Amino acid sequence: MEPSLLCFILYSLIGFAVTSFNDRHHNDTHHYDYCVLGAGPAGLQMGYFLSKAGRNYVILERNSGPGSFFNKYPRHRKLISINKIHTGRRNREFNLRHDWNSLLSDKPDLLFKRVSSEFYPPADAFPIYLSMFVEELGLKVQYGVDVGRIRAVQSATGRSYILTDQHASDYKCSILLVATGLWVPQKVEFVGSDLVEGYESISTNPDDYKDQAVLILGKGNSAFETAQSILGRASRVHMLSSSPVRLAWQTHYVGDLRAVNNELIDTYQLKSLDGLVEARLEKIVIARQKDKNMKRSGGQKKEKKGQLYLSLKKYMHNRDKKNNSEVSCEELPGHYIDNFPMRKPYDRVIRCLGFRFNFSIFDSSVSLPNSENAKGRLPGLTAWYEGKNTPNLFMLGTASHSRDYRTSAGGFVHGFRYTARAVYHVLENRYHGNRWPSTKLLTTQLQSWILKRIGEASGPYQMFEMLGDVILLQGSHCEYIEEFILQALPQFSSISGHKVSSRGLLVVVMQYGKKKIDYLGRGRAETDWTKAWQSNFLHPVLYYYDRLPTEEEMKMRPHGWPLPRPKAIHHMVEDFLTEWDGPLSHIQPLRRFLEHCVQTDLRAFYAESCFHSALTHRKPPLSCQQGYLNQQGIPRNSVLPGVYKAGMTVAEKDDAGRSEADPAVPEYLAPAGASMSSGLKLDI
Repeated sequence: MEPSLLCFILYSLIGFAVTSFNDRHHNDTHHYDYCVLGAGPAGLQMGYFLSKAGRNYVILERNSGPGSFFNKYPRHRKLISINKIHTGRRNREFNLRHDWNSLLSDKPDLLFKRVSSEFYPPADAFPIYLSMFVEELGLKVQYGVDVGRIRAVQSATGRSYILTDQHASDYKCSILLVATGLWVPQKVEFVGSDLVEGYESISTNPDDYKDQAVLILGKGNSAFETAQSILGRASRVHMLSSSPVRLAWQTHYVGDLRAVNNELIDTYQLKSLDGLVEARLEKIVIARQKDKNMKRSGGQKKEKKGQLYLSLKKYMHNRDKKNNSEVSCEELPGHYIDNFPMRKPYDRVIRCLGFRFNFSIFDSSVSLPNSENAKGRLPGLTAWYEGKNTPNLFMLGTASHSRDYRTSAGGFVHGFRYTARAVYHVLENRYHGNRWPSTKLLTTQLQSWILKRIGEASGPYQMFEMLGDVILLQGSHCEYIEEFILQALPQFSSISGHKVSSRGLLVVVMQYGKKKIDYLGRGRAETDWTKAWQSNFLHPVLYYYDRLPTEEEMKMRPHGWPLPRPKAIHHMVEDFLTEWDGPLSHIQPLRRFLEHCVQTDLRAFYAESCFHSALTHRKPPLSCQQGYLNQQGIPRNSVLPGVYKAGMTVAEKDDAGRSEADPAVPEYLAPAGASMSSGLKLDI
């Protein structure tokens, strides 16, 4: 064979091998049951649950480390999430109520306080904490994977998703969990919007704003954070948005303006050159004045070159003109209104309007809709955080906030760490047949368990009105399901795997009052347990249903209610210490309500009383059936001094329709206005 022919064949074979290798590399498909997109706090939180369950999963992150959003934001490097380390308590669950940065895990010391002890920590501490979380839990994270396209594929086994990265590698997964957060700057198009600087790119050096007039578009935390950083340098700072400032301490929504950022409100109200104005951004114009030599109104000093003016569309003479970057004197509001509040020019205009979800990575096969609220900035989701019309695609973290937007804390770490756990329970039941975790209790234990939960549970406390405990009543026993998704209550059985019996169910919810009050004025708190329903601050509410509410009832629930109207409802009066352990104000009214729902006496009796009941009643109280009659009674002579026996006298109604007081009621219970008896007639 000719040497030249041999070389040709050899080179051809090598070229074919290289081409085949490259084709295999570029078309390489990795298969997983679960793909978690994003290694921020929500993605890592879900990664922990999947890892603990031994699932086949991967977390894909486009950057070189976890929590990369916090390497840049907030721009002025201070978090507004509370890091309260010292609570006076050693109860880990209770302490999570006041630790807004830690993620959930089975390691008691894997908490944010290991990287910062500051009440408002530096932003740089968060990626450090997340890196520690990944390393100590051994989570499966692949960095440097920038997914630019997500498409859905349908097969005989169901719908799955294919994620394509910057190297044309594919990741195919049966269930896709998107935890990319919000990072695309929210923009509003108006005349001159190209002259505006963005929050994402502005200088954070206060000296760069020295003696400058600054207009900030927006009145959220990013806007006030920016304003606060330049107050001591700028000559004046004005803020403009379509709505007035909403203060978090008034709305109870953590996403509204926090006190740590609101110093400009002081300088505005104390008339120190700064101010707040309301106007729709779509109707404003940001432009330069045509006549650069024109003197300022009422003064001899010439305007600085390049200064920006705020005008309104209605004053523009030539509205069809495409290039409106310059305006005449006659097109400025000050020409028509001599005391127009923003008639003076600005050196710079800054956009601080927040962020929106990145929809661009989904192709038409996915069809993920925009939410109906939050100005469409978020994906539209079902009550259990699955994308509408996108089976097997779930949203986690800030991207899931459309379900509780402006209501609860689901857009923030201390809220979505619990909704991520709820989504995990949904996945376990749907795809693996593992029912939502529950605790089986004797009905006589129910009151104590409820008191324990409302006194320490962090999930319902942070995700108030969104997550609640569901109690399935089953006669002498009950089943306690923690932190169920309240908006999915009509689908409770299919989502949790638990059945509701004919005896009904109880739902324990934490919620605020709906009445508008002066939150710093007199009478802002309710202390009378008989008026507990008028409580304004966070307090437990129990809903009793004799059957599951329907989807239609959920849609038609009263405005501001987390659930439809129940068969019976009980508010526990708000407590200044958020402990709800008062014998008269909290415990006894709760017991009376529970007895009404379960239709049995829930008091605890000593052996002598149970013995008497067994001889004189066909059906002794539950505590006697499950205690004394089961050889677990407590003799009265073992009672410590000062402890009273409950007594067995049944409250009989007199002619006036009032219950006679139980003679065994201790004097210290008299102010409660009710006897120790349940008021239920025993079967004699």
